[in-house]
Amino acid sequence: MNTILSNKYYDEPSIFLPENLLREARRQKNKPECNVPTICLLDPDGDLTEYLLKNRQATKSECWACYHSSLYTFQLGADTIGIIPCIIGSSYAVLVAEQLFVSGCRLLISVTSAGIINGHDTEKQFSLIT
Repeated sequence: MNTILSNKYYDEPSIFLPENLLREARRQKNKPECNVPTICLLDPDGDLTEYLLKNRQATKSECWACYHSSLYTFQLGADTIGIIPCIIGSSYAVLVAEQLFVSGCRLLISVTSAGIINGHDTEKQFSLIT
């Protein structure tokens, strides 16, 4: 009996590679072949991106060819930082992260907030997950 699970090749590498997706997105959207900043942020709530745009500190990058999101850049000291708002959900974050890394990103930071389970000792607390 032939089922949907028959004739699968689980040991073969995927043919759906982020570089192929971006190549086709660049072609379809007529985007230039250029790299995103080496340091990028995911801004799930979009608050930081909104602040930067409101204060004219960020501009939209023409190097980002992703179908589903926009990348903005801003200066932090001497560094140009990329930021993508509203990346919500782990599978979407992984998709965007894969595309960022094949587009020139070398360090990716996700900036987000969470509720407090226990009472807090100070007004602000930070966690850095490495």
